[in-house]
Amino acid sequence: MGYEITKSKVISSLLWRMLERCGVQGIQLIIIIVLTRFLKPEQFGLIVLVMIFVTIARVLVQSGFNTALIQKKDADEVDFSSVFYFNIVIATILYLILFLAAPFIAMFFEQPDFIVVLRVLSLLLFFGALNSIQIAVIARHMQFKKLFVSSLGAIMVSGTIGIVMAYLNFGVWAIVGQQLSNQFVLTFILWLVLSWRPQLTFSMEKIKSLFAFGWKLLVSDLLDTLYMNLQSLIVGKMFSPTMLGFYNRGEQFPNLIASNINGAIQSVMLPTLSSYQDNTKRLKEIVRRSIVTGTFIIFPVMIGLAVIADPLIQILLTDKWSKVVPFLQIFCAAYAFFPIHSANLQAINALGRSDLFLKLEIIKTIISFTILVTSVPFGAHTLALGVFVSGVISFFINATPNVKLLHYSIQEQCKDIIPSLALALIMGAMVYTIHWLKLLPIIMLIVQITLGVIIYVGLSILLKLERFTYLLNTLKEMVGSKKRSKFIIEREVP
Repeated sequence: MGYEITKSKVISSLLWRMLERCGVQGIQLIIIIVLTRFLKPEQFGLIVLVMIFVTIARVLVQSGFNTALIQKKDADEVDFSSVFYFNIVIATILYLILFLAAPFIAMFFEQPDFIVVLRVLSLLLFFGALNSIQIAVIARHMQFKKLFVSSLGAIMVSGTIGIVMAYLNFGVWAIVGQQLSNQFVLTFILWLVLSWRPQLTFSMEKIKSLFAFGWKLLVSDLLDTLYMNLQSLIVGKMFSPTMLGFYNRGEQFPNLIASNINGAIQSVMLPTLSSYQDNTKRLKEIVRRSIVTGTFIIFPVMIGLAVIADPLIQILLTDKWSKVVPFLQIFCAAYAFFPIHSANLQAINALGRSDLFLKLEIIKTIISFTILVTSVPFGAHTLALGVFVSGVISFFINATPNVKLLHYSIQEQCKDIIPSLALALIMGAMVYTIHWLKLLPIIMLIVQITLGVIIYVGLSILLKLERFTYLLNTLKEMVGSKKRSKFIIEREVP
């Protein structure tokens, strides 16, 4: 299953990946908004609690094999089939554990409805076991158009099911139906559009080889997942499912937007970086470009979202969700760091240094956990602020290894992101002044968004920012280029 990375393939893959992440997830955002309007905060809180355990189990199912399959240069059919069967076995074991543990977990949180919801939603583990392999195949061969088509079909079908169920007063089962149908349809369509099929072959040697790389990523992902979900567990237990509903909605919107923008870039970057793992100079150029471009996009989006949070929540979710606003603003600041974290960590993965990746995650988890424990007595909002502080500290931790690995200093990284950050802050400050006009929420929202775009783009043109010009030229290539040439970073970041 060899593959060649060319510039035209990267550009095409980035286009389809951005369409999949931004377009499909944009529809997902609309579905979330509609479901939120129908349901109560405490109902969302219950689903969040359930998904904590399902999410942790899904990390264990993949066991780091997904990234290992993408990173391994000579992965063959035996590798993919072996991982597929291994994942199914792990999914079955974990499902049985969650099924039997459900009553005890429900008793701990004093939520009797928890039992059946967890048992049904845990079926997601089996879909994850299969489509994680399918997505690895897509990533290795840069076939992101197929992922776009599959994801679009899945979100349209599942969104319709979820909204209809919510309208018919199915409560939390509307979200359960939407989640399960989404993964089922996605897996089914990928099965139709991909030529890959598991073969009747299994090699424990292959599993051990992949696990030698993947187990460190597994532990890293598990630590990160446990930390992120521990916040929700604490909010749900120490405060209430209702507060957890507010906390989660405030976190979900910036998370969805940031992870989709960043994910579109990084999912293409990993196979690209892996193909240049023996060329440190090229790796540094690609990582720098990723950071510069990613922050140029994400900073204004996150700062803008924080500024318009109040009228946005009033219009989209109604006044019953007004307590979401401060959480949303705090998490916007935290998720603004996503492109920097990901680019640094992807480079470490591409170099095959999963051992270093694990060490970083252990250090960050210890620091983040300390901040988490310290902030709990001061309330849910302080808990959210702790996430932001952890993000700032994580920037320095993630960037440090690449000082030696790529000769990319922390000072250089700061220099690369400051122009976009300064521009976004100026835009945010100017847009915030519109609040003083006391306009109707819908009018205020339209004026703020329009003004924000004009200011940010206008200043980029006025200051002749290279990153803006690069982005425009790249978009033109993504739409019109048909050339197939070796992927080269043609313009260095100034």
